[in-house]
Amino acid sequence: MASVLISPNPIKVFEPPACARVLGVPVHNVSVQEVLAIMERWIEQRETRRWIAVTSSHGLVEGFKRPDFKAILESADLSIPDGMWTARVAAQKLAAVPKRVRGADLLTAFCGLANRQGYSNYFYGDTDEVLAALSGKLKSSFPSLEIAGAFSPPFRTLSAREDEEIVSAINRAKPDVLWVGLGLPKQERWIYEHLERLEVPIVVAVGAAFKFVSGKVKPAPRKVSELGLEWLWRLLSEPKKCWRRALVYGPQFALHSYLELKGLRNYDPAGEERNLIKLGRSDVV
Repeated sequence: MASVLISPNPIKVFEPPACARVLGVPVHNVSVQEVLAIMERWIEQRETRRWIAVTSSHGLVEGFKRPDFKAILESADLSIPDGMWTARVAAQKLAAVPKRVRGADLLTAFCGLANRQGYSNYFYGDTDEVLAALSGKLKSSFPSLEIAGAFSPPFRTLSAREDEEIVSAINRAKPDVLWVGLGLPKQERWIYEHLERLEVPIVVAVGAAFKFVSGKVKPAPRKVSELGLEWLWRLLSEPKKCWRRALVYGPQFALHSYLELKGLRNYDPAGEERNLIKLGRSDVV
């Protein structure tokens, strides 16, 4: 009988993560490790620019209410569920196990990977104080981590010259990943408007992750987060900043997602046919 040769290193087939439409906005059911694998693939294929939206109920409601913002979220190559309720609703629509990727968890996990693989990072957003604390905390945890740069933009409208100088500075630094922490929806709009001018393989809209990872804001305990009560923790910790998100956007998301799951409303008639991620390009596999 002829022997069958089996390769010790079988070719891995890339399986795109499944995508649900929640309030008409794409959400991918994906884990931290799966996102890291996708990011590594994109860094290897660095000729194409891609961006990741870290999506919570706040972003979904904004997309539901504002067609222009929904179009921005549609342009993301990956839309990962930051909130527990976002993950649960997306998973229920896919009849799958919920997977959640908090922005702070993704940032920390990628920096661990970058520490081993030599990938470089650039941090854009928040204050100088937070960025300094963030860089110090990350270098303490990952001594070989390459930080290509960090910049806190002025809290005002930038001139065309200032904007061009910022883009040029980022491009000169040549990071593998640009993390943008300007807050929703500003950060998503900034990425959408600048992506084609940025010579960076991956840009991530990471929200308040800089504050959490730096230690400037204490994240919710894991048990609180797993119960879906992180919104309450944020409200109690930062009431002035988070009251609208918790008390306005939260109930709106709960109502609309309940109606959608019960089949009482269809917020995206064509969306169910697009149940697999495009990742924005045809060359990702």
